[in-house]
Amino acid sequence: MQARQQGGVTLGENGLDLGFPDGSTGYFNYFWLRDNCPSSFDNVTRERSFDIFGEAEAPRPAVAAVEGQELSLVWRSGHASRYPLDFLAAYRSGKPRPDVAALPRRAWYADKYPSVARFTQAELKAEPEKRRAWLEALLVDGVTLVTELPDTPDSLEETAALAGEIRPSFFGKVFEVYTHINPINTAYTAAALELHTDLPSEDFAPGVQYLHCRANSVEGGNSLFVDAVAVAEDFRRDHPEDFALLAETEVPFYCEHDAFDMRARQRVIELDRNGEVEGVTMSQHIADVFDLPQTFLDRYYPAFHRFGRALRDSKYVMRFRLNAGECICFDNHRVVHGREAYTASSGERHLRGCYTDRGELRSRYRILSGTGRFG
Repeated sequence: MQARQQGGVTLGENGLDLGFPDGSTGYFNYFWLRDNCPSSFDNVTRERSFDIFGEAEAPRPAVAAVEGQELSLVWRSGHASRYPLDFLAAYRSGKPRPDVAALPRRAWYADKYPSVARFTQAELKAEPEKRRAWLEALLVDGVTLVTELPDTPDSLEETAALAGEIRPSFFGKVFEVYTHINPINTAYTAAALELHTDLPSEDFAPGVQYLHCRANSVEGGNSLFVDAVAVAEDFRRDHPEDFALLAETEVPFYCEHDAFDMRARQRVIELDRNGEVEGVTMSQHIADVFDLPQTFLDRYYPAFHRFGRALRDSKYVMRFRLNAGECICFDNHRVVHGREAYTASSGERHLRGCYTDRGELRSRYRILSGTGRFG
């Protein structure tokens, strides 16, 4: 097909070149244009209703022109399409659609606790702007504190539901953290709980965790929280070869008891699609036997050990006491958490926990920010 000019549009073999009012240009593929005609989407379901696979031949425009602020096309099939120029301009670079929820992460250190974003449960339920600010803090800092929760069984679920549907794990929809007579997890004892992320033995570990403190009158038991983004970025700078090993190698995790045998392989350092650290996977008490070549472990174990030691450095560890009526909310892939030992006979300590997914967190934030394509 020989390129030809029509009304400010140059038609080519597979697509067209379009001139914009500011003097810039853009190239657009014919398949993409036909597939994304505004009429291709149902305004009620907001889903694509046009089936590109139903086209017997590759789409070709018969007539093309810029009319005001729109590109007008009449296809050889007879279908007419009109595209706002600002819509086309947003996609001409071939880069992902801007996402208001893709916020830069803000690293934090041991002194973070006084500045952790705090919200009452009542204001989150009543005020959409407060809820948006809470979700934003979870995206940026990875940790927030919700206060003034009633001491009721459903108070935790009411809070978590503001960020997404509760996501069950193999422990159930919720879990109770207190001293059990026959514990199936170290968390269910009074012993110290080393720094970890939850449930790496699942193929897709839960995204956001919520821990509602219903009682805490024991001696000891302070919470330990670490921002893995801060640790891993420093580790990349200081030990780039070790960082690469931990970011590229999958190692096994397990959780086994009478009723379950969960196994998965994870990378200790998690990178997003831009190569930025988005979190870690770390849990020594459910790390499986590393079934990798022993000569490879000559390199891997020193890197793994060095990173584990870095996580415990006092410059990173935020220590605080979680009080009754508070719910600590945090990114389970980013915030490595643990607990100091406590004296079980000195009082009562009871936390109630659950999870939601990070994708739903971002979804709720986008809705509250009003940035949807159909909004």
